[in-house]
This record gives sequence, structure tokens and C-alpha cells, in this order.
Amino acid sequence: MKKIVCFIGHRSICNNNIKLYLYKEIKKQIENGCKHFMVGTHGDFDNLVLYVLRELKKNYKDILIEVVITSLNQIKPKFYDLSKKATPYNDVKTVMFDIENLHYKRRIIASNKFMIDNSQILICYVDTKKTFGGAIIAFNYATKKGLHVVNLF
Repeated sequence: MKKIVCFIGHRSICNNNIKLYLYKEIKKQIENGCKHFMVGTHGDFDNLVLYVLRELKKNYKDILIEVVITSLNQIKPKFYDLSKKATPYNDVKTVMFDIENLHYKRRIIASNKFMIDNSQILICYVDTKKTFGGAIIAFNYATKKGLHVVNLF
């Protein structure tokens, strides 16, 4: 069975070593046969994950990076310069789950749930002492589903 790794984390990062931890953990997953990675687009953790995945793709050409968007506005061209690609995701696959009928504030939680439902491994940056927020909701959901969870917090 093909393993898929997804990523969930807080908007802000307060750990200076998280980039190093991400490199090590993602490289470990690749060397264990994982080739498919899904990451969101909201916050410092997601941006750092995408950066690390792009760097690793230089040496591991066969990995698939899917960026999960929550709005088509994230990939549409800017009206003032149609000649250039407006998306920062032109080198990766973009995915949008069926969430367009949800209120925009619920879209991230729903997208996180879809990523977890379609993955076997969750690499996250979640303060488990928190009692509210999208990251802790996703962490608890993944734990209840029995995903293998690696928390880098």
C-alpha cells in the first residue's frame, strides 16, 4: 500500500530548530518508502514544510507534493498581470477538496480532516496543551483515527 504523509501545524512557529527536525523526519519517511506528501497553505508551518519538500525534491525526484488549497483565489492569475503565473504552487500539484459550500473559516478544518482521512502518517507541529484551534482539532482527529503521528512541537 502506498503511504501518504500529511502535515498539520500551528500558524506560528516558536521553535528555531523545526526546519532541521522537518528535514530529518521527511527524509526518514522518504527512505522508508513514502513518496506522496500533502500540505496546506495557511501559516508558517505549512510554508516551512513546502520549502523543505521542495528542497528534498531536488534529490528525490520521484516524490509527489500536493498542496491543499482552501480557495480557488489562491491559484487564479492576478488581474493586472495575466502573462505571469500568479500561483506560488506552479511546481507542485494543487488539490482542493469539496469544501466550497462551507464558510471560509471552516474550510481549513475540513481540509485538514480530508488530508488525515487520505493519509497514513501525520507529521505535525502541535502544542497538545492547547484546548482549541484547528491544529489541535486535527491532531485529536488523527489520533482517534489511529494515524501514525510524529509531533515535532
